[in-house]
Amino acid sequence: MAHLGENRYGKSRIRLSRITRHGDRHDFSEWTVSVLLRGDFETSFTQADNSSLLPTDTMKNTVYSIARSSKFETMEEFAMELGDHFLSNNAHVSAVSIEITSKAWERLVLNNTEEPTTFKLGGPELQTTHAARRQDEPWQITSGIQDLTILKTTKSAFTGYIVDKLTTLQPATDRIFGTAATATWDYTSNTAPFAQVRSRIVAALLKTFAAHDSQSVQHTLFDMGQAALAAAPEITRITLTMPNLHHLLANLTPFGQDNPNHIFVPIDEPHGYIEATIER
Repeated sequence: MAHLGENRYGKSRIRLSRITRHGDRHDFSEWTVSVLLRGDFETSFTQADNSSLLPTDTMKNTVYSIARSSKFETMEEFAMELGDHFLSNNAHVSAVSIEITSKAWERLVLNNTEEPTTFKLGGPELQTTHAARRQDEPWQITSGIQDLTILKTTKSAFTGYIVDKLTTLQPATDRIFGTAATATWDYTSNTAPFAQVRSRIVAALLKTFAAHDSQSVQHTLFDMGQAALAAAPEITRITLTMPNLHHLLANLTPFGQDNPNHIFVPIDEPHGYIEATIER
């Protein structure tokens, strides 16, 4: 006889933009929010009884209502406030999970002066957070950045690898290194200065990537993770995913031209895929 296993439900991809007005200076955020609930929903699956279900449309409306009344300053704070609302108002809900991604809007700078109410999209990367809590337990917060797209044109090599009868890759001592990195980190506390920690971590990742004399993606990934841990004592670990987005040297020989590491063909499929967690 069949029985219901683990289950959850919620509302995904709730789009939210918010202006915080400070006189003639504004802050702007654009977020995508997802809400997932776990709890006593069995009869909704097995007996067509919806009496335990909070409509997902109500979840969407709750996101906007809490955003209007809240004094939050970070995604992490908003996620916890939103999740606490669902837990405190629905006793049959045993756990809540809130995920938020934020576009990288930056204040426009003109003539070395920040525009108070004008913004530009800084890049393809998204800031992320995942907040999870069970009834009567503390929040667990994991934040990060997704698709941090970076590239350097030197200080990258790959030699000394395994060579077998199927190996065609040639050793490289000076190659392009491009990636769209994703990083997630776990906080030791749900009261950390989230925005400051994020800023320190991203700065450490970028500084290390730029300066590192890379012997492989693995080599650089580990040192970037070490730098992030050193910059942020508020986190316990960081997981980095770094696809190796290749730039292949173009063959100009048929045209009677040399190519001293000058012209390349960028490809993103297939690509190398490197992932690791660096812990204290």
